[in-house]
Amino acid sequence: QVQLVESGGGLVQAGGSLRLSCAASGRTFNSYAMGWFRQAPGKEREFVASISWSGTSTEYADSVKGRFTISRDKGKNTVDLQMNNLKPEDTAIYYCAASKSPYDYGGSRSAQYDTWGQGTQVTVSS
Repeated sequence: QVQLVESGGGLVQAGGSLRLSCAASGRTFNSYAMGWFRQAPGKEREFVASISWSGTSTEYADSVKGRFTISRDKGKNTVDLQMNNLKPEDTAIYYCAASKSPYDYGGSRSAQYDTWGQGTQVTVSS
């Protein structure tokens, strides 16, 4: 069974940091782009960051540029999201996703991704 499992969420004060991790099981995602999305209560899911299959290309939403960093470890089949200087508006459920097609460069469209994790809650208090 192919699975993506997120971890690392929690409660943090504004200005703090969290590191989310997404672990893949069932098959390797090393040839696929990976993305992080988030959904806040009452809002639509939105793109946060993506990383290409090779790990050499990344993309970020404007709202997180300079604060969040996406990275991948092909040896561990994991993708991490380092989140610094967190703000209350970053509060959401964070999901990782794997691209439909291999050798994808990633991107912000959720339709590019067809395997999703169950999400991890991030809450930032003011």
